[in-house]
Amino acid sequence: MLHIINGYVIDPKSHLEGYRDILIKDDKVAVIAERGTPLEKMLRQVQAGRKDGVQVTVQNTEAEEMLPQTIDAVGQIVAPGLVDVHVHFRDPGFTYKEDILSGGRAAAKGGFTSVVLMANTKPPVDQEETLSYVLQKGRETGIHVHTCANVTKGMKGQELVDMEALSMAGAAGFTDDGIPLMDEKILQEALQRAAKLHKPVSLHEEDPACISNNGIHAGTASAHFGIGGSPREAEIRMVERDIRIALTQEADLSIQHISTKEAVELVRQAKKKSGHIYAEATPHHFTLTQEAAIKYGTLAKMNPPLREESDRQAIIEGLRDGTIDMIATDHAPHSREEKERPVTEAPSGIIGLETALSLGIRELVDPGYLTLPELMHKMSLAPAKLYHLDAGYIAQGGPADLVIFDKEAKWRAGEETFVSRSHNSPFIGETMPGVVTYTICGGRVVYRCEKRV
Repeated sequence: MLHIINGYVIDPKSHLEGYRDILIKDDKVAVIAERGTPLEKMLRQVQAGRKDGVQVTVQNTEAEEMLPQTIDAVGQIVAPGLVDVHVHFRDPGFTYKEDILSGGRAAAKGGFTSVVLMANTKPPVDQEETLSYVLQKGRETGIHVHTCANVTKGMKGQELVDMEALSMAGAAGFTDDGIPLMDEKILQEALQRAAKLHKPVSLHEEDPACISNNGIHAGTASAHFGIGGSPREAEIRMVERDIRIALTQEADLSIQHISTKEAVELVRQAKKKSGHIYAEATPHHFTLTQEAAIKYGTLAKMNPPLREESDRQAIIEGLRDGTIDMIATDHAPHSREEKERPVTEAPSGIIGLETALSLGIRELVDPGYLTLPELMHKMSLAPAKLYHLDAGYIAQGGPADLVIFDKEAKWRAGEETFVSRSHNSPFIGETMPGVVTYTICGGRVVYRCEKRV
């Protein structure tokens, strides 16, 4: 058992906000009580087998047999474990960048208790055998590892996978993330089948016909490097087409890592017509602009690219007004050697699990764009709801998946502090707010920070 005392609890589902003590038994939240409630009273509630009408299974009713470990969360926030529905753990196939175990450690350090992996591995997750491997290895991490399956076989965009079989085998959703679905008929059929399976389809929105050098915005940044770059039209064209198709279907469709103000507005208008349109934004897209690519080079190269200040502001406004439902990191590890290649040859992507909460606090909460409960909603409950995960909330009888963090404490992002296998981040060297002190998943402490600045 765990006994968490003196923490300021934020639950985005019930809108609970205030000082509470929490008692965890096994993998469930057993009791939520007013701060200062005697432990003996909370244990009696567990022993009674009921609290607030929720039945609790108690295998041993003698409290004196094992007293709970106490975590004093004084001065800290206790929130639902964060949920990231867009991560790359590179396993199988590219484990020199990251594997499921190292990715799980990075997630736990960042406060995440649930992640949904993308399926662009080698081999891709288009067969039940690969799906089973990923899920089985995910069980060794201590956090909840889910994965999408591909939409098309081999991510070639030509033939749909057996969506029904993969759904039965545990696929959380479907995506060819990294490669857009160019065939309208394929997308339409995929949405029809996904609707029957009650699984979301998540889309990477970049039209390759518009792009000569991806990862760098076609503007000031591409001119600096003397390359063609990726124009905003590449995203706008695909988002416009995919929303048009999705509005004729009943499937949940998620626009991934949105990067342009025009795409934000397209989603905003589509949401007025359908409750099945969703969008995600990354911390790097609401924090940085194309100037970061000029400053940091390949460490700020990503798909879609960092764009202009007006786009960054539109993303923030989309998060603020609910157009953009969730924050997802697009955690994309690459080796130092890969990122040291010339800008036209280096792969796109940055790591993000360990910096996401801090960037949310610094860029969204501290300036007043979002409240802390609103940030927790974007980073836990909203993504969990899209993927139908039992996560993102704190309730008696609910999952014991929590993050405890000190919003005011500082930490320095750097190779010596990252636990991800790769260190490709433009935020290296920055001092950031928000230190995760404990990550608790399934009632177990899976990460503990011993040092706060």
